Amino acid sequence: QVQLVESGGGLVQAGGSLRLSCAASARTFSPYSMGWFRQAPGKEREFVAAISWTGATTNYGDAVKGRFTMSRDNAKNTADLQMTSLKPEDTAVYYCAADIYGLGSSLWEKYDSWGQGTQVTVSS
Repeated sequence: QVQLVESGGGLVQAGGSLRLSCAASARTFSPYSMGWFRQAPGKEREFVAAISWTGATTNYGDAVKGRFTMSRDNAKNTADLQMTSLKPEDTAVYYCAADIYGLGSSLWEKYDSWGQGTQVTVSS
């Protein structure tokens, strides 16, 4: 199991940037992929981005392609999400997730561990 804590959320104007960070405390020596998902009020959980254990492979949701970049640093046990050109429709609670032995799936059901979430609000 992996314990995850997100940080970096906040209020930003449309067109601005924000960087989210996820700190992982792994209780496993197994490799795990990591992902970011988001959920806005009244909407289903949406895939944002995922990254493989080595960081060589990334995967992005259509809504954020070209604007968001996910990275990870296994030495620090962190995974970041750099968000640029933010839009009001990016407003949501953003969750970090880990999938032991995963390859970076876009399916939330694949993930074993979840953080508590961090709020991102983009004003128009």
